[in-house]
Amino acid sequence: MFGKDQEQGGAPAASDTRSTSILAQGCKFKGEVEVQGTFRIEGEFEGTISKPSSLVVGKTGVVKASVKVKSAIIGGKVFGDIEAEDKIELQGGSHVEGDIKTRRLVIDEGVFFEGNCSMGSAEQRKAAHASRAESQVGTPSSKQQKTATGV
Repeated sequence: MFGKDQEQGGAPAASDTRSTSILAQGCKFKGEVEVQGTFRIEGEFEGTISKPSSLVVGKTGVVKASVKVKSAIIGGKVFGDIEAEDKIELQGGSHVEGDIKTRRLVIDEGVFFEGNCSMGSAEQRKAAHASRAESQVGTPSSKQQKTATGV
């Protein structure tokens, strides 16, 4: 709110990642949101969230959405997939139902999480998937091995 540009009389830059957008407790929003900076949700959101540098779902926040962000801190409830470029932190008492894709994951004690988790960069996930596929090609199953060896 009181960045250097404003103190010096200038207008804040359009791509200022220090800005914070807030959906306050008691507010409900349904739709698609594309924001710069941090998006903090204390109310209820349903739809799609994309491009914030940081998503913070407070203890009273309820999100039913597909989420693509750089990092996320979840303290409330999220129903939907979360894809974070850098890190996802699930704070104690949070509730997440959906798949997670991220480079780093922090899970506190007392978290409810139901879904799949895929970690590492997109390149690492692709390489691991390709490696698993290659190791399965040309390798007979155990049933085929028993037949081939006469066991």
